[in-house]
Amino acid sequence: MMDYFVLIAGLALLLVGGDLLVRGAVGFAEKLSIPPLIIGLTIVSFGTSAPELFISVKAALENAAGLAVGNVVGSNIANVLLVLGIPAMIHPCICKEDGIGRNLLVMLGITIVFMGMMLNGRIEIYDGAILFTLLILYLYSQFRNATKIRKELKSASNGEDIADYHDEIESIPTRSWVIGLLLVSGLILLPLGAEFVVDSASKIASTWNVSDEVIGLTVVAIGTSLPELATTVMAVFRKNASVALGNVVGSNIFNIAGIMGTTAIIKPLPVGGNIVQIDMWVMLATSLLILLLAHYGKTIKFSGGLIMSLIYCTYIAFTLVI
Repeated sequence: MMDYFVLIAGLALLLVGGDLLVRGAVGFAEKLSIPPLIIGLTIVSFGTSAPELFISVKAALENAAGLAVGNVVGSNIANVLLVLGIPAMIHPCICKEDGIGRNLLVMLGITIVFMGMMLNGRIEIYDGAILFTLLILYLYSQFRNATKIRKELKSASNGEDIADYHDEIESIPTRSWVIGLLLVSGLILLPLGAEFVVDSASKIASTWNVSDEVIGLTVVAIGTSLPELATTVMAVFRKNASVALGNVVGSNIFNIAGIMGTTAIIKPLPVGGNIVQIDMWVMLATSLLILLLAHYGKTIKFSGGLIMSLIYCTYIAFTLVI
C-alpha cells in the first residue's frame, strides 16, 4: 500500500509544483515587462507540461524508457478521450474554433513523425533534436499568427494590450519575495514528485507483473492529464467549452515535440513491444478522431462523451490485462 500512497503523493507534488512554477515564472516575466504574448506562448505552455517533462526525463535517466514514452503516448490518448469526453457529459462541446485547423494538422503531422521514430525501435538524440526543432517552428508560426491577431485586438481596444493567459492562471504574484518563493518551491517539488512517481511506479509494475510502459500508459498518464481535465471542466462550467479542443491539441503537440524531444536529447530511448504494436496506433486513431470532428464542426453531446469515456476505460482495461 505504501507504493500506491507514494505514487499519489508524487502526482500531487507534480501538479502543485507545476502550478507554483508557472505562477512564479509568469510573475517574474511580468516583472521584466516581457510581452504577454511571449508569456502565453512559452512560459505558460511549457510550464503546464512540466509534470510530464520531469517524469519522462527522470524515467529515462533511471533506465525506465517504457515509463517515459508510455507517459507521453498515454497522456495524448487520455487528452482526447477523457479531457474531451468527460466535459461533454456536463455540457455539449463544439469541436469548432477559429484557426484550429492548422494546429490539428500540425498535431497529426508531429504524431506521424513520432510514430516513424518509434518504428525504428529507438528514439535517438537526433530524433529528439528534430522534434524540438519542430516545436520551435510551431511556436514561431503561432507567434506570427498571434501577433497579427493581437494587433487587431489592440487596435480595437484603443491600444490596450490583452494578456489572455490570465484566464488560465489565477493569482499571479506581484511581490518579488512571493515570486521567488513560488519559483523555488516549484523547482523543489517537481523533481521530488518525479522521483516519487518513477520509483513507486516501477515498484507497482513489478508487483503487478507488468512493464513500466503499462504503468506510464495508464496510471501516470491519467495523473498527468488531470490539469488539462480540470481546466476543460472549469471552462465548461464557465460556458466556454469551445476552448477544450484548443487545450487538447496544444497539449498533445507539446507532449510529443517538447517532452519527447527534450527527453531524447538528454538520453536516447529504446521503444518496442505493445507500445509500437498497439498503443501508438490508438494515439493516431484519437488524433484522427478529433481531426474529423473539427473538420465537420461536430458537437460532442452527452452520449458522445459517454462513448469516448467508455472507450478509454476499455482501452485501459485491455492495456492492463494483455
